[in-house]
Amino acid sequence: MAPPAVDRAKVLAYRVASQQLHRADVDLHGMAVLDLGVQDTPYGSARLALAARTSRPPDRLPDRPADDPALTLLWSTRGAPHLHHTADLPALTTALWPLNDADATGRINTATIKDGARLGLAAFVQTARAFREAVREPMPKGEVSTAVSAMVDRSLTYDCEPCKARHISGALFQQAGLAGAVRLELAGSATMLVPLPDPPPIPAFAADVPRVVTAYLRLLGPATPAEAATFIGTAPTHLRRVWPDGLAEVTIDGRRAWLPEDRLPALRDPPPARVLRLLPPGDPYLQARDRHLLIPDAGRRSAVWRPVACPGALLVNGEIAGVWRSRMAGGRAVAFTVTPFDALAATVRRAVEEEAGRVAAARGADAARVTFGE
Repeated sequence: MAPPAVDRAKVLAYRVASQQLHRADVDLHGMAVLDLGVQDTPYGSARLALAARTSRPPDRLPDRPADDPALTLLWSTRGAPHLHHTADLPALTTALWPLNDADATGRINTATIKDGARLGLAAFVQTARAFREAVREPMPKGEVSTAVSAMVDRSLTYDCEPCKARHISGALFQQAGLAGAVRLELAGSATMLVPLPDPPPIPAFAADVPRVVTAYLRLLGPATPAEAATFIGTAPTHLRRVWPDGLAEVTIDGRRAWLPEDRLPALRDPPPARVLRLLPPGDPYLQARDRHLLIPDAGRRSAVWRPVACPGALLVNGEIAGVWRSRMAGGRAVAFTVTPFDALAATVRRAVEEEAGRVAAARGADAARVTFGE
């Protein structure tokens, strides 16, 4: 029997619903996206992503979601800062551990530590142990980097000309932070590393990987092994060895993809994606690795996913319809510049202004000022 076929519109509507972008009456702990983690780059984006998914007043969210002991902000997937359920950290630590030496090498194989990357898993073990030895109390990130650099094999460090010091590779440093049992805390403009109060052991081997893959497929599927692997930061050849059971194959406009079998009914008949949201940079909706499906036009894709300083995205009925940026204005107001890809109807512009007010409230501001760019 041929796998069921769905089109792009059904997939987008499914993802909008799966990620609760219709807004449910849920608190932080009921957010489905936390099963995968919510990226917090730049800092504060995670709070805006969560505010986009609850019908509760955004000013009732904690000023810093990570202050809730049931949530933890740390380096996780691909070494990026993510907000996670604290209870998920033991399984997450083993799920994001490299699957073998070749996988470990691939994750840290940068020009600065090509020789060190060949150490494979040993590089991760050394760095995780160094974190645990160095971070016994809250410490500035720079001080931790210096301490960890001195404890690991020299081949895992490089000479930094601007500061005349030897540093551990940033890719290894941040990807080993979870196994090193440190979380992130911002103190003013400084990033502090804080020891986890109840750290899981350094993994002896990778486990629970299917759990992360299944969460990705549930929230951002249907998807391929290559797309899930890119999200995690590994290679498809490694991920296929631990590909989860209980998946259903479908075709999206003729392309094969997978999602959890129990999600097939939701994919076949999703509710209409009639929502308008100002998604922050790094929002879970934007984390899908089939970017060509999210935004078919290459020029528009490049406007959303930039090498640095990505803007937020304007979501209109499942489609990314433009980008936005904001800054604090005079008083307690946020000034938004919204640049749509196509002209917006007057009713949509009014909805954008209303949504901007909600985003401003989530940032602790009293008012929003919206300018529409060309």
